[in-house]
Amino acid sequence: MSIFRLHPLRQQTDEQLMAKAAAGSDTAFEELYRRYARRLKGFFFLQLGGDEELAADATHDVFLRAYEARDRYQEGRRVDTWLFTIAYNICRNHYRSNAYEAQLLATLDAEPVTDQQIEVQLDQAALDEALVQVLSELPAPLHQIFSLHYQEELTIPQIAEIVGVPEGTVKSRLHKTMNIIRKKLKKYENH
Repeated sequence: MSIFRLHPLRQQTDEQLMAKAAAGSDTAFEELYRRYARRLKGFFFLQLGGDEELAADATHDVFLRAYEARDRYQEGRRVDTWLFTIAYNICRNHYRSNAYEAQLLATLDAEPVTDQQIEVQLDQAALDEALVQVLSELPAPLHQIFSLHYQEELTIPQIAEIVGVPEGTVKSRLHKTMNIIRKKLKKYENH
């Protein structure tokens, strides 16, 4: 018998763990925390202006809300979607409380950019730096959807559920985000 045997909870799906947590298992909930705390903190770090303390507080808040609502978890619902829905709502509340949301949502109607491919011929480090800068300048709703799709690798239906908008709106916002990124990075084209 190996002393390095995996803990039995680590072999279970998120949904199995959540069902156990809903039934009162704190160790199952701790395993979910272990799986998602880092991802959620990274999401919040990007969404809340790079403030590490605020990101940590928001991550704690997600798990506190999830723990308090664990008995109301809908069996069969994806746990990652449920947690990111809570995270998205925390971000929305943060923006609302800081009077940013109305101003940021108004920017969603900005002038569209044509759908042309941009071939950026920078070294990868310079391109990454430029992209990080562009993403930091995006309105929060666009940045959130971009992060959920391209960084957290959630599907459009999952994002629609998290954000509470139709799938078509998610697709439209992703398209708008990519156009903004293309426009901002256009200066790197053919260099």
